Amino acid sequence: MKRVFSGVQPTGNLHLGNYLGALKQFVELQNEDECVYCIVDMHSITVPQDPKELKAHTLDIAALYLAVGLDPKKSIVFVQSTVPQHAELSWVLTCNSYTGELSRMTQYKQKSHGQESAPTGLFMYPVLMAADILLYDTDIVPVGNDQKQHIELTRDLAIRVNNKYGKTFVVPDGRFLKAGARVMSLDDPTSKMSKSNPNEKSRISLLDPPNKIKKAIMSATTDSDGVIAFDVENKPGVSNLLSIYSALSGKPVEDICAEYEGHGYGDLKKALVEITVDALTPIQQRYNEIRPSQELVDILKDGTERASVIAEATMKRVKENFGLGL
Repeated sequence: MKRVFSGVQPTGNLHLGNYLGALKQFVELQNEDECVYCIVDMHSITVPQDPKELKAHTLDIAALYLAVGLDPKKSIVFVQSTVPQHAELSWVLTCNSYTGELSRMTQYKQKSHGQESAPTGLFMYPVLMAADILLYDTDIVPVGNDQKQHIELTRDLAIRVNNKYGKTFVVPDGRFLKAGARVMSLDDPTSKMSKSNPNEKSRISLLDPPNKIKKAIMSATTDSDGVIAFDVENKPGVSNLLSIYSALSGKPVEDICAEYEGHGYGDLKKALVEITVDALTPIQQRYNEIRPSQELVDILKDGTERASVIAEATMKRVKENFGLGL
């Protein structure tokens, strides 16, 4: 079995794009591979956070992990900051990275654009991400294409250390998420669905009630020609709705287009509202059961213990190869 690692930041409610683009595939992977899934709370403090909200959001994301189908008997589920080796390995990798390669990171350039001085944590974010991955002898990292550059840096750091200090790290491969699962914003179908968009109708959060889901879908941007067809370039709004419909229903896009031939966009949207509510209702029910429970805390503590066993073994090897410790 291959080992898979991935993590999600605890900053706000996850949306349909997160679910279809990542979490749904996380669930599929746990049936094939040994999976380690983390709530990366240390990454979230690269920007200021309210401590109480951060702790609450961490538990929210953990509960959603379980609600969408992650099985703690099959997967290790834990909170990043409860395993101190993440920070320890991050420092070792910092000492083996270069300011030039970090300054070329696209996400850093985007997030620091226009600022005279950016937080150091934002600059070092990719090194901590590399530590997260390498700490667990990870073979496969399921990520979106926007993280491709960070995976390349992780591989470069692993190879660099291995060449200089002997075999220390497994060199991971990125498994880039299925293109068909890319969910776009409902108000601007040329941009990805995002929780940072100030327009709440631009997205469907996993915990949204049916009336809110209906408002978002019924107000989704389409076009003026009234033909239900999949054409991302010329009909991005309709194509986005068809992609979501297909991902949630399991029906091929071609079959959906044939089914709604001659119908208006309103009919497609109404059907999509029903399908979306039906898909999210069991997730919300499970979330509401587990979020306030001791079971959630116990699962995360167990995950910390299991993750720590792997992390300690990796750091023992790192320290021996680097000449650290006694």
